[in-house]
Amino acid sequence: MEERTARLTEYAETAPVNRIEWGDRKIGVITSSTSYQYTKEVFGDGCSVLKLGMVNPLPVRIIKEFAAHVEKLVVIEELDPIIENHCRALGLEVTGKDALPMIDEFSQNLIAKALTGKAAESVSLDCPIPPRPPVMCAGCPHRGLFYTLAKNKCTVLGDIGCYTLGAVAPLSAMEMTLCMGASVSALHGFNKAGGRDAEQKTVAVIGDSTFMHSGMTGLANIAYNQTNSTVIILDNSITGMTGHQQNPTTGFNLRGDPAGKIDLEALCRAMGFERVRVVDPYDLRQCDAVIKEELAAEAPSVIISRRPCALLKYVKHKAPVRVNPDKCRGCKSCMRIGCPAISMKNGKAVIDNTLCVGCGVCTQLCAFGAFESSDGEEK
Repeated sequence: MEERTARLTEYAETAPVNRIEWGDRKIGVITSSTSYQYTKEVFGDGCSVLKLGMVNPLPVRIIKEFAAHVEKLVVIEELDPIIENHCRALGLEVTGKDALPMIDEFSQNLIAKALTGKAAESVSLDCPIPPRPPVMCAGCPHRGLFYTLAKNKCTVLGDIGCYTLGAVAPLSAMEMTLCMGASVSALHGFNKAGGRDAEQKTVAVIGDSTFMHSGMTGLANIAYNQTNSTVIILDNSITGMTGHQQNPTTGFNLRGDPAGKIDLEALCRAMGFERVRVVDPYDLRQCDAVIKEELAAEAPSVIISRRPCALLKYVKHKAPVRVNPDKCRGCKSCMRIGCPAISMKNGKAVIDNTLCVGCGVCTQLCAFGAFESSDGEEK
């Protein structure tokens, strides 16, 4: 490993991703990643830049060469002074964290004010801008499940994935997120401490990919130590949060070649769970019934919420639903699911046809039948 690191260090000296952009040599900036963009916007050609596209291991000769040809050396990097400390270890005099903060995110104006003493002029609006928190995509299979959990006032211990967005309004259906796999272990401990009252209203949610990564050990602990815990595996047939990578439950490897496919139901039963249920999160009535049954059961259980991610290219969607304005009462019940395809206009619900995938969840919420589906049509 040390030999490999030495070879990588040597490669870093001539790697094309580490490059010098000569400009005014009064200031030389060593930077990387997004901080490079900020540097160019602030200084343009008014400084020389060593852009490090490879930061581990860091080069030595190219940094010393760059430093020898500038009057003042500055390191611009977010958070900890990794590059700056490396430069100091090389015996270079450098400015960095003595002027720039070690917390939060940088910006063009932050860098300009810290290093030049003045920031660019900006324009402010007198009226407040409404917040726009991130939401799950239109047609996201997790939405119906989270809506059901919120409706049943469940305590939800969450995990790491795009489904963590279930914590934000209007669903507000998650009380805790710590790290990958922690939801299952947290549920076990929470129910051990809380007893019967906790068991009958608390669930853990974890994605299929995260479950394979680090959720199985917690599930084995529940089976072995026997708490009456209900774990919900959100199986959207892909690793959604980081860009649709395959995982051991999809049947393909990262290159897209056929691979072994783990059967989640069989796996959970093999781990000691007799109660394993599968639900379609687009079916709100089914979700509601199964969640109630498993929370009431005097045994550990697993619910698999299975529906492919709406953004997968091979998923065929139905035509967008339509709103009949004559039936819509403007009660905003449909807004409780936080679907970005639904909005209100002139007191009536409207559908954005460019976003709606015809999942039909909203049609199940409307007591007046204002949402009309187009069965059989696809887009």
